[in-house]
Amino acid sequence: MKYIAEEFDIVVIGAGHAGCEAGLAAARMGCKTLLLSINLDSVALMPCNPNIGGTSKGHLVREIDALGGEMGINIDHSYVQSRMLNTSKGPAVHSLRAQADKKKYQARMKHIIEMQPGLYLRQLEAINIDIEDGKVKGVLTKNGAYFPAKAVVLATGTYLKGRVIIGDVSYSSGPNGLFPANELSESLHDEGLSLRRFKTGTPVRVSRRTVDFSKMVEQPGDDEIVPFSFMSRDIEREQMSCYLTYTNEETHRVIRENINRSPMYNGSIEGVGPRYCPSIEDKVMRFPDKLAHQVFVEPEGEDTEEMYVQGMSTSLPEDVQEKMLKTIPGLENVRIMRTGYAIEYDCLDPTQLNPTLELKSINGLFSCGQMNGSSGYEEAAAQGIVAGINAALKIKGEEPLILSRSDAYIGVLIDDLVTKGTLEPYRMMTSRSEYRLLLRQDNADLRLTEMGYRVGLVSEERYRSFLERKQAIDNELQRIKSLQITNKREVNEFLFTLNSAELKKPTSLYELIKRPELDYYMVAPLDTERPELRRDIQEQVNIMSKYEGYIQKQMEQVEQFKKFEKKMIPQDIQYDDVNGLRIEAKLKLNQIRPISIGQASRISGVSPADISVLLIYLEQKYKFKTAQEEE
Repeated sequence: MKYIAEEFDIVVIGAGHAGCEAGLAAARMGCKTLLLSINLDSVALMPCNPNIGGTSKGHLVREIDALGGEMGINIDHSYVQSRMLNTSKGPAVHSLRAQADKKKYQARMKHIIEMQPGLYLRQLEAINIDIEDGKVKGVLTKNGAYFPAKAVVLATGTYLKGRVIIGDVSYSSGPNGLFPANELSESLHDEGLSLRRFKTGTPVRVSRRTVDFSKMVEQPGDDEIVPFSFMSRDIEREQMSCYLTYTNEETHRVIRENINRSPMYNGSIEGVGPRYCPSIEDKVMRFPDKLAHQVFVEPEGEDTEEMYVQGMSTSLPEDVQEKMLKTIPGLENVRIMRTGYAIEYDCLDPTQLNPTLELKSINGLFSCGQMNGSSGYEEAAAQGIVAGINAALKIKGEEPLILSRSDAYIGVLIDDLVTKGTLEPYRMMTSRSEYRLLLRQDNADLRLTEMGYRVGLVSEERYRSFLERKQAIDNELQRIKSLQITNKREVNEFLFTLNSAELKKPTSLYELIKRPELDYYMVAPLDTERPELRRDIQEQVNIMSKYEGYIQKQMEQVEQFKKFEKKMIPQDIQYDDVNGLRIEAKLKLNQIRPISIGQASRISGVSPADISVLLIYLEQKYKFKTAQEEE
């Protein structure tokens, strides 16, 4: 029995990592927002690996934080181990990763949501999105409550028609034994949206009491903790260790002997899995010459004996999972607490979305996270904050926030999804960004906080903190540029101890730091008036000094990129009328409906020759329109 319930500006369907950021962003921007979850115990759930960040994913979290999001602050409050990855390489690929206490992470995020003014959390299943004349009108729930709304954000994760597969056993389920959402898919399909089937997986959880850590390599956290959030200070705490072990030929033999029982290999899994996070059976079969694969045993929290076996994602039968685990050093007597499984789910073809993450065909319907074919908590949250921001801006009648590929990793992520689409769960990687020297995790606030403040998401407190940091960086850069280091004997003797050439004439400290063998920290003895600065400010000064030349070259590339991005394409253009475009290009352009020449140039199947034809056509149309206006 349907009844008209409370009216909202925005309804967010799903309260995982995407839904949490979308709901918080919309409410913080002044919109009355309803956040729906099938089960309130699944708010900010980590059904797979209990960590945040990692290679390129750490960049996304920093960017979410810079825009005014919550994920970075939340992990800073709930981490049990923190490590900076790729420190042997340049700063562009340094990535922060933190192991979370998954229950504390969930509990704090849920409480933040509960305390947020204008955000209302409800345990309800959405079964239908009401759409009239191509525009969102409201959401109907399984309990019969109908919520009128001006905009709706889909953040359904892996719940849509979720099916768990363990060997030859399969059943309808959401992640971690929660209920699936079996009715909403039909509502979307009835509106003409294209859905596809993806799958992901998760490994077993085992009892710490049955693990022999003496046979493993301990992986401690970093001595110096770098926070995820630019707002966090003094987050040092006692850390828990992770442990490294390896599979071996016996493990691989057990897998090969039972491969016919694997749903991946016997055809019972329909969905496409993630290329960059394959199951252990996939790794063994695809790389038969590899004698061992890494296995990390990681804590799930401070108040639990459950440990996560990373690197062993699988959908093999339960008895095979146990057998193969017991071949691994340190796990010979292990007891499983949660069986590994694969899960299939419905999601959208993301090329149906605009760069704002609004559906092209449905006014006011936005989509984010795994619903858009991505994988990972960070990718989900990054899309969630953008969807929440743009839903709020649409209701306010303001210009949307579109992050370009030169603005942020978030921009790369969204552009890849909506322009190129994806045939498998999409994972962010540093190699996907052509401007990664500029899009470092250390300068995310310098790139994005002004944008977050402009749209009304960044608080006054956060903005003041940002301005203070920015000013401190600028002041220190100016100081070291004006500080002259003379070529006197004691200076050259000091440089000799650092294997650096002597000075022939005075030079600025800024220029000295640029030498490959030196940095801001090493030259400190020459800088007697150096002020006391936070480590993150010193690091920013060091990077901006040492890599100035490379950064300048990349900024010049960005300027070229922006010329195409600024050439907007009228949304009423008829590509079939453009003479000279190849048939494939017309098909792809009609499907994607790019907003700019830059986006059009990145569509698979659209060649440089097609772009030239399109530019000429638009120029002729502009001249014709101008001539008409002058008459």
